[in-house]
Formats: sequence, C-alpha cells, structure tokens
Amino acid sequence: MTLPVDGPGRRTLLTGVMSLAATYLAARPAAGAVSPAAPTPAAEPLPSSPKAAYERLVEGNERWVTGELRHPDRDPTRRELLAQQQQPYGVVLACIDSRVAPELVFDTGLGELFVMRTGGLAVGPVVTGSVEYGPMTSGTPLIVVLGHQRCGAVSAAYEALRGGRPLPGNLQAIEQALRPAYEQIARESHADPVEAMTRAQVRLTADGLRGNRDLAPLVSRGTLAVVSAYYSLDTGRVEILHGAPA
Repeated sequence: MTLPVDGPGRRTLLTGVMSLAATYLAARPAAGAVSPAAPTPAAEPLPSSPKAAYERLVEGNERWVTGELRHPDRDPTRRELLAQQQQPYGVVLACIDSRVAPELVFDTGLGELFVMRTGGLAVGPVVTGSVEYGPMTSGTPLIVVLGHQRCGAVSAAYEALRGGRPLPGNLQAIEQALRPAYEQIARESHADPVEAMTRAQVRLTADGLRGNRDLAPLVSRGTLAVVSAYYSLDTGRVEILHGAPA
C-alpha cells in the first residue's frame, strides 16, 4: 500500500498513530513502578487462648503432613501490616536442625510465632528469657518445646557423656545442658537411647518452663500452656507428649 506524501490522508494517519501512542504511554507503568498485586485475603484472627493457639498449630501441622499447605500471610501486604507491631500467638523452642523449621512444620506466616532454636533444646538464662518474652510482655498464650527424631546434638552429647570424652569448645555447654536427660535415661533400658534421651530432654525443658517462677502463675491462671512435642523426620507429624490445653 502506498501512503500519501502529504495532504489530509497523511495528516489523518499521523493523528491516529499519535493518539494510539499517547494511550499506550498513559496505561504503561512508570519506569521502576511495581504493578499492584491482587488483593490479599484478610488474615484470620490470631488465637488469643491456649486452646485456640494449640488447635491452630495442630491444624497447620496436619496440612504439612498431607501437603495441603496454605503458606498463609507470607506476602508484602502482610509484611507492611506488621511493620509497626506484632502479636504472635505462639512461642516455639526448637532445635537448630535444618530439617525442622517451625514456621514450615506448622504452616504459619509472618507475625504468628516467636521462634528460638538451640542445639538439642539446650537452655540457659538468655534462652529462657527469650521464651518468656512473649507471654510476659504481650500475653502470648502458648509455648511449644519441639524436639525431633535423630537429633544430632543429642546424639553427640549422649556419646560424649557415655564415653567420658567432653565435646570440644563451647559444645561442652550443650553437653552439660543435656546431662540431666542423659542421667535420666541412663538408669533405664532403651532400644534406642538417643531417641529416649531426646524425648526426656523435651519433657524436662517443658517442665522447667512450666514451673519456673515467672511462667508458673500464668499457667496456673490458665492464660498460658506449655506443650512438649516431638517431630518425626520420616512423616512430618508433630506428636504431642504432654501439656495439650484441655
């Protein structure tokens, strides 16, 4: 097709092209701008009682086991909502093991859990204070002490204590923190002493938190529950050992 060199036809064509270009540029985002994301559904109200918090975590773990994950509240909108304040409904004290991430195991999102992780659930004043922070400052109603299957830290401490060969460096602090659990299971016969020691460590740690000077009054009033639990690497399921709120 031959375009007119000049005259009304050329002017009409140029006018049309310029109009289309202006429409395109007006609709196009400015350089560096981010297109608005689809609206995020409103987050579920956070639990405020020990029982409701416990049930939320149990439901999340069931989704983890079955693969029906929601991945809730893990987007920029949620991040912005939490930028100024937080109100987690649970505290989880777990091991450092890379296969046991509480936020994944319980299918939770931003702002739901305070999480502490130490080798073999070893505790001391700083760790205990960190666990106490939520319940004592903002009324967090649930603490979960989460041990797990085939714990390397417990296995190392068990071998060191049984053989009388201390672990190197600061690992000795973990070894000594786990000594009460070792001494408990050493008096008994177990097919798998490391697993028995892990479960003993979970219970002893939870019992110590439940009965300590600052948390015991909250437990007595029913505003706080301290739950001991055990995670299976094979199945992904969290087994509740003791302390589930009625």
